[in-house]
Amino acid sequence: MTPHFTDLTGLAGVACVIAASTLLLPGIVRLSKSHLALLQGSVFVLALIPFGDIPIAVYVRGITGDLSITTLVLLGCVLLRPWCGAAKGNARFALLILIAFAAFALYPMALGAGAYDPYRLGFSDPFFVAALLMLALAAWFWKHSLIASSIALATLAWAVGWYESGNLWDYLLDPFVAIYALAAIMNQAVKKLMNLRRGEPSQS
Repeated sequence: MTPHFTDLTGLAGVACVIAASTLLLPGIVRLSKSHLALLQGSVFVLALIPFGDIPIAVYVRGITGDLSITTLVLLGCVLLRPWCGAAKGNARFALLILIAFAAFALYPMALGAGAYDPYRLGFSDPFFVAALLMLALAAWFWKHSLIASSIALATLAWAVGWYESGNLWDYLLDPFVAIYALAAIMNQAVKKLMNLRRGEPSQS
């Protein structure tokens, strides 16, 4: 059976997650760029090679589902960091704040916390799409390239039907990137509080 295009891109996204997780290994910072690239490339390929009946990436995708375009943008930043440098802290933090705000606005009400379900906006609501594009333009104008690229790529992928889902929210957000954003914001807040107690300048 020939895999669908969405299956190939979904598995590639999960394989990127597995490859990016190698950066958490002890002593990984001591590797040269070429060795790090070889390690991550090998892990990426191994995640897609069948062991038994199906590849490891299929097992993981069965749990996580397809990752949002925003998650893939952040993963790309992580994988390219050794060669292109890290994204500016303020730009990355702004994207994380936007993700956290969107998660708070979407998930509680989508689960019945309110009378209105914002998830319905993702089904081709023209005002929602227009608002997102205006936000992307504003982010681009204020040089928040991560926000602009995440929104633009997610909207483009939704417009061409990249995933099986027809809801734009699924291209913009997923629970895993929402949890990551909240954890990263809390971690940054704790670091700033500790620096203030020590009388040290906070770092972004």
